[in-house]
Amino acid sequence: MTMDEEPTRTRRVRIVNAYGLHMRPASKFVAIAKDFRSDIRVEHQGARVDGKSLLEMTCLAAECGTTIGLEARGPDADEALDALAGLVAAGFHMTEEDYAP
Repeated sequence: MTMDEEPTRTRRVRIVNAYGLHMRPASKFVAIAKDFRSDIRVEHQGARVDGKSLLEMTCLAAECGTTIGLEARGPDADEALDALAGLVAAGFHMTEEDYAP
């Protein structure tokens, strides 16, 4: 089965870290997304971007409390969504020190 024949898996997740999806959390997301062979897309307010592109991810500007849609298509789509949704739910593992000037 080719990637085009794979079903698309989707999941909705809420951004819970204080400052939303800025550069640091986006870079953590992209690093995990790149570990998977599946195509990863992220949707926010009508914009749909490549989850493996740091530039595209930061352009979403998803704030704390907003919901984003995750899509994965490929041989490890379910595993990718589990890992990425877990990262978002954990606030991207950001600590107060990450926000210190």
